[in-house]
Formats: sequence, C-alpha cells, structure tokens
Amino acid sequence: MRYNSFAFLVFAAVFFATWPLVRGRDRSRWVALTLFSFFFYGWWDWRFTTLLAASGLIDYWAALAIEKWRDRRRPLLALSLGCNLTILGAFKYAGFAAESFNSLFEALGGSAWLPVLRMLPPAGLSFYTFQAMSYTIDVYRGRLAATRDIFHFFSYLTLFPQLVAGPIVRAADLLPQLTWGRAVTAEQRWGGLRLMAQGFFKKMVIADNLAPAVNHAFSAFDVTPSAPYWWLVVSMTAFQVYGDFSGYSDIATGLCKWMGYQLLPNFDRPYTAASMREFWTRWHISLTSWFRDYVYYPLGGSRGTEAMTHRNSWLTMLLVGIWHGASWNFVAFGVLHATFLSVERVARIPERLCKLPLGRPAAVLLTLAQVWLGYVLFRAVSFDQATRIILTLFSPGGMDQAGLGLLRPALPFLALGVLWELIAALEPHKWSVTATSGWRQAQIVFTAVLIFCCVYLRGPGSAFVYFQF
Repeated sequence: MRYNSFAFLVFAAVFFATWPLVRGRDRSRWVALTLFSFFFYGWWDWRFTTLLAASGLIDYWAALAIEKWRDRRRPLLALSLGCNLTILGAFKYAGFAAESFNSLFEALGGSAWLPVLRMLPPAGLSFYTFQAMSYTIDVYRGRLAATRDIFHFFSYLTLFPQLVAGPIVRAADLLPQLTWGRAVTAEQRWGGLRLMAQGFFKKMVIADNLAPAVNHAFSAFDVTPSAPYWWLVVSMTAFQVYGDFSGYSDIATGLCKWMGYQLLPNFDRPYTAASMREFWTRWHISLTSWFRDYVYYPLGGSRGTEAMTHRNSWLTMLLVGIWHGASWNFVAFGVLHATFLSVERVARIPERLCKLPLGRPAAVLLTLAQVWLGYVLFRAVSFDQATRIILTLFSPGGMDQAGLGLLRPALPFLALGVLWELIAALEPHKWSVTATSGWRQAQIVFTAVLIFCCVYLRGPGSAFVYFQF
C-alpha cells in the first residue's frame, strides 16, 4: 500500500479512529498494531505476509532460546542468522548468483549451467530482515532482554509506517516505547503533521516531477554524447532519490508521532557533507549505523593497522552496495564508495581543503561530484550503460539541445530540490518551535503551502524508489 494512494488514506483513517480505543491496553495495542501492519503489508500480495511471519517467528523463538540456553547461544544465533540470510538470498540474490556463475564458466570455455530463477522480492524484504536480525544479535550480546509476548515483538517488527522502506529501527529504541499507553500530545500531532507535509512534498512535488525526465534519460538505447546533459540528469537523479527516500522517512516518522512514538532521524542534510565519510553519517543513517554496529565494528573497525581498517571499510561498503540490489551495478557502487573513502582516509583532502579560504564549499562540491558518480551506478539499467555515462561526464562536448528540451519541464523542480537543501543547511530544525507565536504562525503558513503544492503541483504518482530493496 503506497502512502501516496487513496487506499492508504482510507486505511490511515480507520487506524487512527481505532487507535485511541486500544492505545491504553498493552495486549490490545500490540494485537491491533500487528493486525493493521499485516493488512498494510498484505495489500500488495497477501502471500508475502507468510514470509514476513516466518522471518519474525524465527527471530522471536531464537531470542527466547538464546536467553534460556546461554551456553548454546552461538549456534542458536548462527541458526537464526542463517535462516534469515537464506530467505533474503533466495528471493533477492539467487538469480544473480546463478547468472554470474554461468557467465563465468562460459567465459572460461566451460558449459556449466545453473537454472536462473527470477523471483520478485517482497517489498521491504531487506529492511525487515535486518531489523529482525538486529533484535536477535542484541539479545545474544546481552544488550536487550527478549520479549515474551509475541504480539509485542511483531508490533515492533511490522510497525507499518516504517515496515517497507525504513528507517531500520532498533528493538532497544522501539520496544520500550511500545509499552507506553500515553495519550498523544498536541505537540506530537503538530510535529507529525509537519513531517508528513514535508515528506509528501519531497515525494509528490520534487521526486515525482523529476522522475519522468530521469526515467527517459536512462531508458534511452543510446547514451547522449553530452557531458552537460548527463550532469543535469544525474543531478536530477540525486534529488529524485533523496526526495523520494527521505520523504518516505519523514512520512513514517510523522505517522509514528501520531501514535505517540519517536523514530530517530534517517537523513541529516546529506548534500551539505564536506567528505564521503560525513556523507555516510548523514545519508540513510539507520542503514549505515546498522552496518557500522553489526559489520564494521565486529570486523575490528579502525582499531587495527591501517591496512586492516581499509579492509574493514571495503568489506562493509561492498555489503552496503549488495544490500541495495543483486546486480554488478550495486557491487560497483559499493566498490566505488569504498575507493573514495580509502583515498579520503589516506590523502586527507577534505580536512586540508577545509583549512583554506572557501575550503568547505569546495570540499562539499568535491563530495557531491563523488556522490553523483555513485548515482550513475545506482540508476543505470546496466553496468555497460553506467560506464558509458561516466565516460561521457568527463568528455568534452556542449549541451545537446534536444536533450535539454526533454529536461526543461523538470528543471524548476531540480531548482526546488536544491533550494530545499540550502534551506535545510540553515538548520531550521534546531530552532525552537515554541520561541514565539510569530514563528508558530510562520510554521503553519509554511505547512499549508506544502500541502497546497502537494495537491496542485504533484507529479505522476509512482511507487517509492526504496520499495524494491
């Protein structure tokens, strides 16, 4: 069920009419959250709810077993992680692995053949799988007590606002909140409305109006031989993906506020970062912190030699790339970002730049150029197309006028995306919302303008980009 659909408006109306009736009773609250969330998820295809239930049951029982039999916790954790990764691999990576294996043997002159099964991954599979695994790992580490109530656990795992595209919520953050039966405050309702208006604006006005131009550019058979054209296209891609994904996170956070719960921020002005390392602390924060805590640190982090630190960074970024999808594009995406991070660590270019006059703006532009190259791999339909586009970006040549004509309708929305990020760079989220009545009135007017734009300037409706992950 998409947020930008009439079905969701009906669903949300029914849910929030029911919520005050069950909010004050633990068992009723957890049962209601679980049932509504399964209905929300099953709207696409009810068969996928069985996979969601199976994944949840594995970790629910594994956590209880780990807590009961501490002397056997290692094999129990391995069994839990193995089951989750098997489900994830079967639906998301099996076809890619078989296809790559066949291609390798053909290149070596062999005749090996494996059946290539292309199964449609359920929406949000990577999100809820990682969320379930983090719960079991934290119980294994003794940082979290396993919950005894199965509906308490499933209300955490399947909470519908963030179920399909994050943020990836840690059990230690959300499970305690789910025991609250407090009434929602006026400040929470207002904060939730502001976040949802902001999220729908990013998605429906910025992202959806940029999407047609981006889709057309990457669907063309031939790569237009114009560097300015492709820099514009990649810039549109960057703000389309950002508006789409951060918009979803804002809507999810706003809906949770209306329930009385608080999710941690998932984006923090990523296009103002002055280094690749800083970018990854601002972009999709819940995913990068997940890989930091459950992959990078267990590998050793930066505690060993310089070579070991680079190794750990490369392995982590490679997994980040593969998490996004089963294709060589995403493998290359991870390798590219790992390379940038390693070069940055060795050369210390951002730190040196920032010491110069106007050094930080220069470092931001350098970081954006690197991020933009990653977006080519993220969005291209094949590795060959991505390679040709990257070569074109650094080739001489003027603007293709026919291409500019195709991009012209989307240019105002690219400018709007840039303006939005510039306003965010002023850090208005740190200003006190209760400082003056004038500031509150300004917020009300601004939110009303965003809602007006969502109604009258919305682009063609489309699914959220990260639903595929």
